[in-house]
Amino acid sequence: MSKATGLQYRDWYFRGWRSHYGFVRSHNGENTKPPILLIHGFGAAIDHWRGNIPELAKNHTVYAIDLLGFGNSEKPPTRYSFYLWVEQVFEFWRKFVKVPMVIIGNSIGSLVSAIAASHHPEMAAGVVTISLPDIDAFNALVPKALQPIERTVKAIVSAVLVKPLFNLVRQPFTIRLVLKGIVYGDLRRVDAQLVEIIAKPARDRQAAEAFLRLNRSLNQPNYSPSLTQALEQLQVPLLILWGSGDRLIPPSEGKRLVKYAPNTTLIYLEGLGHCAHDDHPERVNHEILNWLEI
Repeated sequence: MSKATGLQYRDWYFRGWRSHYGFVRSHNGENTKPPILLIHGFGAAIDHWRGNIPELAKNHTVYAIDLLGFGNSEKPPTRYSFYLWVEQVFEFWRKFVKVPMVIIGNSIGSLVSAIAASHHPEMAAGVVTISLPDIDAFNALVPKALQPIERTVKAIVSAVLVKPLFNLVRQPFTIRLVLKGIVYGDLRRVDAQLVEIIAKPARDRQAAEAFLRLNRSLNQPNYSPSLTQALEQLQVPLLILWGSGDRLIPPSEGKRLVKYAPNTTLIYLEGLGHCAHDDHPERVNHEILNWLEI
């Protein structure tokens, strides 16, 4: 059990692969509020929600999972995609939760959250996204005639450079440099605990190969379902949170994406970065809990 968050950690098996999760029961014994599932972003893990779980768990049972290829989940040499992660989330819900839940994600975890709720509406009571990436929109920035060339270049780079690059980016000093340089607004939050949350899974024996497979998958045209279609089909309320200082995904994307979902609230968080939930947990917790009360 984590002393800081109260999470109890467990493993289960999805398609034969070990998947890691944590949970904490609501502190309110007679609580009837929907449970919450937390889904981390790229390179992160369950404990990246360190500043959110205690507050959210006051009146909600909280679950958090490590997506395959990340955290303490297995990092198999398979073809990764959002389809795989969405089904991992759905199977987790069927096995452990079994009632409609609020799905909260950051970065790629927010994309998994939105698509999972759209594809499997029976498991969702609401969705919260924090910096929501639209992969189709990014790909559309490359002219269609150049897309085959771009994929070829990416494949060559992936085959030759990804593993050596991974050995560099998983070093604590590199992680700290990236987090302070482009991810966080409040640099005080980039502490030894945060660096270890990201560095520890990267030391796994399978991590380098999984990183290579992840990069290869990113180069595939059917890596992810359409986000805009998923938003159009979403049947539950959606809260989009976006740090105004996000330097990885333009905050202006929020104003574009909000047009696709029928029941959406968009809130910009002044001065916060790409991982707003950990950049300023108190602010994000406040916005989420207020929205859940509406």
